[in-house]
Amino acid sequence: MGESIKKIVLAYSGGLDTSVILPWLKEKYGCEVVALAADVGQGAGELEGIDDKARASGADACIVRDLRKEFAEQYCFRILKAGAVYEHDYMLGTSVARPLIAKAQVECAREVGADAVAHGCTGKGNDQVRFELTFMALAPELRIVAPWRDPDFELTSREAALEYAEARGIPVSQSKEKIYSRDRNLWHISHEGGELEDLANEPPDNLWVLTAPVSQAPDTPAYVEIGFEQGVPIALDGVRLDGHDLIAKLNDLAGKHAVGQTDLVENRLVGIKSRGAYETPGGTVLYEAHRALESITLDRDTLHFKQQIAGKYAEMVYYGQWFHPLREALDAFVDATQQNVTGSVRVKLF
Repeated sequence: MGESIKKIVLAYSGGLDTSVILPWLKEKYGCEVVALAADVGQGAGELEGIDDKARASGADACIVRDLRKEFAEQYCFRILKAGAVYEHDYMLGTSVARPLIAKAQVECAREVGADAVAHGCTGKGNDQVRFELTFMALAPELRIVAPWRDPDFELTSREAALEYAEARGIPVSQSKEKIYSRDRNLWHISHEGGELEDLANEPPDNLWVLTAPVSQAPDTPAYVEIGFEQGVPIALDGVRLDGHDLIAKLNDLAGKHAVGQTDLVENRLVGIKSRGAYETPGGTVLYEAHRALESITLDRDTLHFKQQIAGKYAEMVYYGQWFHPLREALDAFVDATQQNVTGSVRVKLF
């Protein structure tokens, strides 16, 4: 194990997993644990009372960071400009948020003098890699604690986690019946598990959260005009907005018209396939509008070459390689292509 750990910064959501991981870390390592809650637009309800919840789980401190503007403008709009979509359909909503949350953890660890960082990602998913590659890229001196890969960690079922929480008086709102595993942020919401495990089942109408079921969408279309400057969305219907406000407003408008629903089986980077349903209403509109504007502002050769690198860009984001020299180099190319991608695009939502 090497030297003992003195202080850990845990990526904390307030959900069941991190609510039991927090006291587990304190019991195993006998150290201080700081809970870092990152606001990436997952909705006010998820962060409500999170400080009290973290302290009730044993946190020595809880720090909440509002990352919505940075997430929109420095992460979401970068994949938008690149045209990055993983395996033709996945718009990278979870993938693109993890490096930002991990970066905030590193910054927090330095501020509070922590010598370790921890996450609650499972041992069979993509997110463990996205967090840990970021930690290693930005702060290789920090110890990484991954409870789900620790042989001593036995809280890998919902039942075990709920019993552990109950025995320690930890407040959790979850029940033993949880239909879907969901991840939500400003850019999207994902749904996995439940009846989606059977490929013969189509997503039911009650699955969708950000968007209306297609059967309940309005019978009359809506129109929205999106203003771009050098590939970056800057206005809706002539009103300039910060990136996170623009995405949020577009989510509401497009969601009412059932825009942005995707059902796919993707290849996870850890080597297994996963079926998921995704909602990216505002992002889908922005991709379509951006592509339309590029079609009249990019020359043929540049457009065709940019289409080639979009797949590589998406793959790197999906694989957690955000803080990679190649991704940054690709950004330089993308930015050079966007010099004339300025104008407005009128989109019909129906």
